[in-house]
Amino acid sequence: MRNIALKLMYNGTAYHGWQVQKNAVTVCETLQKALEKITGAPVHLTGCGRTDAGVHAERYIANFRTESRIPLERLPFAINTHTPEDIAVSEALEVAEDFNAIGSCLKKEYTYRIYNSRVKNPFYVNRAYFYPKRLDEEFLNRAAHQFVGTHDFAAVRSVGTETKTTVRTIYWCDVTRSGELLELKVCADGFLYNMVRAITGTNDEVIISNAVLYLKISAPVIPPMAVLVIVRNMLQGIQHTIEPLLASGLELIGKVIFGVWIVPAVGYTAVCFCEPVTWVICFVFILGALYRCRGELKDKE
Repeated sequence: MRNIALKLMYNGTAYHGWQVQKNAVTVCETLQKALEKITGAPVHLTGCGRTDAGVHAERYIANFRTESRIPLERLPFAINTHTPEDIAVSEALEVAEDFNAIGSCLKKEYTYRIYNSRVKNPFYVNRAYFYPKRLDEEFLNRAAHQFVGTHDFAAVRSVGTETKTTVRTIYWCDVTRSGELLELKVCADGFLYNMVRAITGTNDEVIISNAVLYLKISAPVIPPMAVLVIVRNMLQGIQHTIEPLLASGLELIGKVIFGVWIVPAVGYTAVCFCEPVTWVICFVFILGALYRCRGELKDKE
């Protein structure tokens, strides 16, 4: 039994994504049918990740196991004779027995293209999102860099898909312009459902309502948070380092309590309350420390 990895590309306009579905044509189903004609046996393809309806792939990896002895150099040509023009296999490789396209995948990259012009371009239909108002690519690039790193991306996903964790690591997230075409390239160890779409820009009502809820809860406590930072630095300036350290410890403990117990039980609303609650607790604590030091502050005046 050979384990074969395929490098392929496809235009996803005519398909309902990669994954096999009962009542819709998909890329995986189309490829499996082609492989079954060539090998003469049932084939199960494993892809490196799922793509949604209408999404294209410039470089995609899938693997399958087969008893067929068709030479690897001939396999792509054989497959391509049985697939539509919008799916093409470029290379076939024999890989280790334990190789799995999705389990062995270390990084994934998505590219979102925006045609940024006052006049639409028919040649970019189904290939780029048309947006007529001028976009500042330098500003967008600076904003995109804020996503880089390991974070909890629960706020930028669509609900409905179960996942063990919403923490992901983004390795790069860049916006570039070439003429009237903008590209957002984002690479990560994995993506949540509709995560990149939300990062690029969304009209998803769930995501927008989550963002509004977070702002409504967080905004009123920003002034106390600002006072907290100022007083904490002031106490450090007069050699009172224990109180600021304890305040930081309280903030850490509060976030751990929320993250481990409250958020899993309550959900996204608890995420919104996490920082405001810890800020208020630290604010009250640091004001108490400042009150105890009032005499020393008068002496320094």
